[in-house]
Amino acid sequence: MPLLRLDKISLAYGPRPLLDQAALDIRRGERVCLVGRNGEGKSSLIRLLTGEIAPDGGEVWLRPNVRIAHLAQEVSADSDETVFDVVAGGLPECGRLLSQYHHAVAELSHEPTPAAMDRLADLQHQLEAVNGWELEQRVENILSRLDLAGDATMHSLSGGWRRRVLLARALVCAPDLLLLDEPTNHLDIEAIRWLEDFLTGYSGALLFITHDRAFLRRLATRIIELDRGQLTSWPGDYDSYLGKKAEQLAAEAQQNALFDKRLSQEEVWIRQGIKARRTRNEGRVRALEALRVERGQRRERVGKADLQLEGAEASGRVVFDCEDVEFSFADRPVIRDFSARIMRGDRIGIIGPNGAGKSTLIKLLLGDLVPQRGQVNRGTKLQVAYFDQQREQLDPTQTVMNSVGEGRETVTVNGQTRHVAGYLRDFLFPAERLRSPVNTLSGGERNRLLLARLFARPANLLVMDEPTNDLDVETLELLEEVLTEYQGTLLLVSHDRAFLDNVVTGCLVFEGEGRIGDYVGGYSDWLRYQQDAVARKSEETARLKTPAVAAAPQKPAAKPRKLSFNDQRELDALPAKIAALEAEQAELQARMNDAEFYKQGRDDVAASLARVAALGGELEWCYARWETLEALLDGRV
Repeated sequence: MPLLRLDKISLAYGPRPLLDQAALDIRRGERVCLVGRNGEGKSSLIRLLTGEIAPDGGEVWLRPNVRIAHLAQEVSADSDETVFDVVAGGLPECGRLLSQYHHAVAELSHEPTPAAMDRLADLQHQLEAVNGWELEQRVENILSRLDLAGDATMHSLSGGWRRRVLLARALVCAPDLLLLDEPTNHLDIEAIRWLEDFLTGYSGALLFITHDRAFLRRLATRIIELDRGQLTSWPGDYDSYLGKKAEQLAAEAQQNALFDKRLSQEEVWIRQGIKARRTRNEGRVRALEALRVERGQRRERVGKADLQLEGAEASGRVVFDCEDVEFSFADRPVIRDFSARIMRGDRIGIIGPNGAGKSTLIKLLLGDLVPQRGQVNRGTKLQVAYFDQQREQLDPTQTVMNSVGEGRETVTVNGQTRHVAGYLRDFLFPAERLRSPVNTLSGGERNRLLLARLFARPANLLVMDEPTNDLDVETLELLEEVLTEYQGTLLLVSHDRAFLDNVVTGCLVFEGEGRIGDYVGGYSDWLRYQQDAVARKSEETARLKTPAVAAAPQKPAAKPRKLSFNDQRELDALPAKIAALEAEQAELQARMNDAEFYKQGRDDVAASLARVAALGGELEWCYARWETLEALLDGRV
């Protein structure tokens, strides 16, 4: 039995329907990713599921007593509420009580009056009556996992941290159905990986929208696509969906071509003149009229964006040369002993936790800040274009057209003069949107507009701060192609692991206490460096802990020793055991990727999920045991 079902749902804003007789059902244990281009209506569908908006037609059915929690795409305005208050507010049963108790404890610590003590005792009794202590522990656990300070006020946090708070609020109530709209936006890589681990073991149903392909590939067990008003279910993982979707589009293009050919032939026939009219078949005329109606109702798939960067005169060969740079805020080292050389044509990814100092590093490189120690030498002929993740360069009251043209009707791109309307069409802005104010655009549309504004200006140094937020995957992949072919120098701040891997040639990584590591390659290359370093450190620690044995001249060199009977039998059996466990793991994963898997009973699904987790632990133990026994056999331990 599904948790939620949509039946013949229709929803429209203006003449174009976002949902046209759409159907959907979601079952417990599923992790469903909703994909579709920007502007197709994905966020509107989420708002419909939460009850924020009502459909124009059709029925939304929810299982009785089902709990739904939602993380919106846009961060709400700041307030004077504390982080604890906001997160506890996600518990409808006793969130208010927990907030009051939290404030009462703080009040008592500052002013221990009898009235404050009575108030605290009264709240304690109320919380005990509704199992409040367990729920308080859940709030504290979520705050700890997301590295949130419960006493901080919302207005003191940046947009990224406020989003993290709202994510905690959505997670804390352990809903039956969790709706996440771009949950990785503004989260650093460590938080994204924690969220992946958390959601992988989540027992409820999950419906999420994301542009993060690494996040999507790890989590999704089914893909739901919203395309031209229709919802289509694609069982299996994301890569399987890509292959099947390409086949579907090819078949659709072939079918449309045959239809258009037939219509063209019938139009020629109807226009043959008086001679043809004498023998005209009225049934054929009616069929032609039906063909015309069908062609008029066809919704064409919007074309791809056409992104092109405006070229500029080449900069000097050395773009930045940093020597022993240091910078601190209030005695807190942000950058320490940083030395690096960035050459023309380098594409550098800047990686680090939120608040580590990535923006400070960019300001030091561009000259907006002066290092407190060391020096930054900049190259010659630099022309800088900057992409701001907060979109502060966009005036919300300006129209789409004026945001790019700045009062002019033409722009010059790669030496060619183009009308602003035609240029914006390359970024998928139709004519009817050109006069719309910026504040009416979706997050993805604003990002495309900022890209259009940025790419219309000549630059040989491109600085991009989280450019992937809210972009659909198709536009994201096109942006990757443009940046890969870019002849200038790129500084890229991003938490999108796949984007970093596909674009950058080197990484500057904040490693704590102001230290910045300089690595060749993308995110995955850096991760391998880290894993190798940890392995080497573990080996060195083990070697140092092993007591040194004094050399004995009379003894021969150590030889590999024989294992005991039981150890040898265990070693011989391990390969077969590992193969069996891996086969079982692969079989379970294949079953879980099938949508039919989640139509089982709740207990069966939970048991399978628990078995998958247990198999991972067993395999890890078997490999470790195998290595230990072989080391014994070789005389290495």
